[in-house]
Amino acid sequence: MSDSGRKKPPLVAENRYGRKPKPAPKPRAKPKPTRKAAAKSRSKPKARRGGKRPSGGPFARLARLVLSLLRWIGRLIWAVTWRTGMVCALILAIAIGYLYSTLPDPAELLDGRARGSVTLLDRNGDVFAWRGDQFGGVVTAESVSPDLRNAVVATEDKRFYRHFGISPRGIASAVRINLSEGRGPLSGHGGSTITQQTAKLLCLGVAYDPEQWESEADYVRDCRRTTLWRKAKEAVFALSMEVKYTKDEILSIYLNRAYMGGGAYGAEAAAQRYFGKHAAVVNAAESAMLAGLLTAPSSLAPTSNLKRSQDRAATVLRLMNEQDYLSDEETAYWQEHPATLSQAAKASTGGYFADWVMASGPEFFTRNTTEDVILRTTLDPRIQKAAEDGLREIFENKVRDGSKAQAAIVVMSADGAVRAMVGGRDVEASGAFNRAVQAKRQTGSAFKPFVYAAALDLGYAYDDLVEDAPYCLNIPGSGEWCPKNYTGKHYGQVPLTFALKNSLNIPAVKISEAVGRENVRAVASGFGIESDLAAGPALALGASESSLLEMTGAYAGILNGGSSVTPYGLIELRLQGESDPLMGTGGGIGERVITESAARELTYMMSKVVSEGTGRRAALNGWQVAGKTGTTQAARDAWFIGFTAEYVAGVWMGYDDNTPLTGVTGSGLPAEIWHEAMVRVHDGIAPTPLPAFVPKPKPDTPKRRPGGGIEGVLDGIIRDIFGGR
Repeated sequence: MSDSGRKKPPLVAENRYGRKPKPAPKPRAKPKPTRKAAAKSRSKPKARRGGKRPSGGPFARLARLVLSLLRWIGRLIWAVTWRTGMVCALILAIAIGYLYSTLPDPAELLDGRARGSVTLLDRNGDVFAWRGDQFGGVVTAESVSPDLRNAVVATEDKRFYRHFGISPRGIASAVRINLSEGRGPLSGHGGSTITQQTAKLLCLGVAYDPEQWESEADYVRDCRRTTLWRKAKEAVFALSMEVKYTKDEILSIYLNRAYMGGGAYGAEAAAQRYFGKHAAVVNAAESAMLAGLLTAPSSLAPTSNLKRSQDRAATVLRLMNEQDYLSDEETAYWQEHPATLSQAAKASTGGYFADWVMASGPEFFTRNTTEDVILRTTLDPRIQKAAEDGLREIFENKVRDGSKAQAAIVVMSADGAVRAMVGGRDVEASGAFNRAVQAKRQTGSAFKPFVYAAALDLGYAYDDLVEDAPYCLNIPGSGEWCPKNYTGKHYGQVPLTFALKNSLNIPAVKISEAVGRENVRAVASGFGIESDLAAGPALALGASESSLLEMTGAYAGILNGGSSVTPYGLIELRLQGESDPLMGTGGGIGERVITESAARELTYMMSKVVSEGTGRRAALNGWQVAGKTGTTQAARDAWFIGFTAEYVAGVWMGYDDNTPLTGVTGSGLPAEIWHEAMVRVHDGIAPTPLPAFVPKPKPDTPKRRPGGGIEGVLDGIIRDIFGGR
């Protein structure tokens, strides 16, 4: 058999001499240690030679421990901070998004007044006073004068067009200034941007609710509160506005809602209030003055203190120059030519008159109007100034220094149209106690013309005789009452004209008793004296109280021929922008009270008071004047009321607390005040004679003696019917 297919066993010799040995297998790669094993190996310090463990000492170990702790705290703070920041950013984004959704169209925010305005025009159609919250109309950042826009930005927020609604740099600077000046960090300088100021003007979106607030003033005070929480809300609201509106829209809201003093809200109202022009055409000096008002509108208003307002404007011009809005030459020019008030703003006249018209008009269109109203009035600025200057002349030159005495003047036409009114020595006051209207004082002898008016209307004549002799009446419940003349003398048989011109008391009481007190009371009431009239015989001596306006209106009735007069100051009332008036004149000539012949005869008698009697100090060169003096018991009140063919005027003088005047009667200072005022009123007017009758010479006939009771009254009526004297 063949064994070729089998493997041969190795020979012994091969083992002996060696076969080439097979290479040894490669060792397997050592596996990488796991993360856990590596950490374990790192944690075990390697043994130094010699077998000793490493040691850095206790301080090294403490340092390593503190470092590890700080690293852990840092990682914790970072983790908390970025998570908190993300939460705050999310909350802020939600708040901004919510406020963004509630903000209205910017056009709805331009007029934020809760009340309307009242603009008062004089008889010539010129503005002389403003009341309420003035709003001249909507302006925008593009429509106002570029100088005004630049002045506001330069003064209030020079980085307005570069920030995002709040200015951290401005806030930090404001806090630093406040602390350096000894105030709290939020007191004084606020560091607010124009956007933040606008947010405050909008009361952070909270509208005025009359049911929630006791008054609008309380609402405004709450809106102006400065607390840390409110500043935070203000910042969020400002950011929302920056997202919702453009910069010019925000500036437009600010220019329309900012208060600029003098009752003016917004740039347009302020420009018209102070300069009589639109905000679109104010120059750099006027713009600087308006921008300067934003810091302190009431104290810096040019109508309060023009010099202080001009000084503030000079500072604003310098700021405009520093921010390259004005060149050095322009700045120097406008600082040398500061803004001045318009003629209407400068005049500051008619404050008492304006208050009276406002009080006499319908409340919903005057004091509490929500509309913008135009009132055209009867005021004559020339006559108003004449009355004010006349009053000043006497008090500056003839009243002792330190005197607390007061005075009032009313000037009107014969139909009751009031042309001037001064309610006190402070002729420029507004909102003050008006002594021409509100004070009710005893009239004294100024009431006597109504006694003689009743007599003349019943048939008495100017030259009828009355006996001036001791006279007493028994008054039930009071006993005997004996009137006395001011001089303490008696003049016997005197004509009525003599008795009136010398203001004799006994003849006046006798005439009143002869014609009947009820007739005297009816004549006085018919002429417009609405106060309660005395019931006793002292009625004839002016024991009743009345206002200067009532008394002057009653004398106007004598001037116009015997018809009643209702004093008035309003000609028409209309809404701004409307051509048709809502209401017209509220006064004028009314019903006849006495006959025209009686009125003319009384005018003649009263003219003798001025030309020959107690009122001589009121005389005017070239003019016929009729009037009557009046002095009450203990000289607590002194009056002079009189008229020319053109105007009737009344003057009252006294103390507010009823202190007796010292050495003053109606024939003294009141007559002199009347003279000084009316000289100025009639300046440049050609003299016109009074509408009085001219006595004709009569044959010598026995004079009647009034006082015969009802028989005398009937006799007078018969003579009046048949034309006899």
